Amino acid sequence: MSNITTILPDSGAYWAVYEKISQVNVHLNILERLWAAWYQYMENDTLATGIMSFIMHEVVYFGRSLPWVIIDRIPWFRRYKIQNVPPPLPHFLISALAGTNPQQTKLPTAEEQWRCAKMVLLSHFTVELPQIWLFHPMCKYFGMDTDVPFPPWTKIAYQVAIFFVLEDTWHYWSHRAFHWGPLYKYVHKIHHTYAAPFGLAAEYASPIEVMALGLGTVGTPVLWCMITKDLHILTVYIWIVLRLFQAIDAHSGYEFPWSLHHFLPFWAGAEHHDVHHERFIGNYASSFRWWDYLLDTEAGPEAAKKRRGKRLAEEAAKARKAQ
Repeated sequence: MSNITTILPDSGAYWAVYEKISQVNVHLNILERLWAAWYQYMENDTLATGIMSFIMHEVVYFGRSLPWVIIDRIPWFRRYKIQNVPPPLPHFLISALAGTNPQQTKLPTAEEQWRCAKMVLLSHFTVELPQIWLFHPMCKYFGMDTDVPFPPWTKIAYQVAIFFVLEDTWHYWSHRAFHWGPLYKYVHKIHHTYAAPFGLAAEYASPIEVMALGLGTVGTPVLWCMITKDLHILTVYIWIVLRLFQAIDAHSGYEFPWSLHHFLPFWAGAEHHDVHHERFIGNYASSFRWWDYLLDTEAGPEAAKKRRGKRLAEEAAKARKAQ
């Protein structure tokens, strides 16, 4: 932590370190003092970054998924469920159709959500945790800053915006590749276990897919740092938090009148990605709609209608030329 006055207190308590730093670094704000105190308290930057990164990921992932778990249990919200649950049948019909499962629900059961949560947690510890421990040495190697003070919010904002665009490009092409026969069968099919997705299932995937698609999330800022030599790890954290929110919300299965794509038409969101899970094809992008639009891989009834109209127009044009 080279941009602050270093104080090593006699006590090993974190708050004792914080108080000492605050006394001699009055130019820092509270968050910057907390950050600096954490690194000095740990006395091992790799360990400090690793613990902070993993805890942040777990808290954000499961913390953001929890509201969707609760929403799935509240009947009022089902009006906003993209893959609607069939309305209840009269009791005499339920009895007559016993054994035919006429009301198969698109809502995840508590057992499905618990099984998914356990598998995701296992993946976090066995696949993602080892990579997280390598994150700090890699960051320092490519010149990423971990010191205080933090960069201005304007710099953080434009860099995160660039990361969203670059990651979306990586995600589109790699996700589309995972729908190629063998890759889908042996790798990506796990993620499509749930045709009606829910928030916890955002990272329910094979280890190969977790690493491949995760490369877009982590590799994008690393590439930026390699080229520009101008990136703070706080910006990476903010980017990863927003990316987790995007991925979990896209798998939520809910479309609200206040969903972001109503205000940003190029934003993908749950309405875009839910169709991909339902139809198992198309809508490959993560955050934006432009790659699917430009390359004609949009899925859903509206996209199919547009293709039919385009095909009919082309056939009519050919018929006119033939005359």
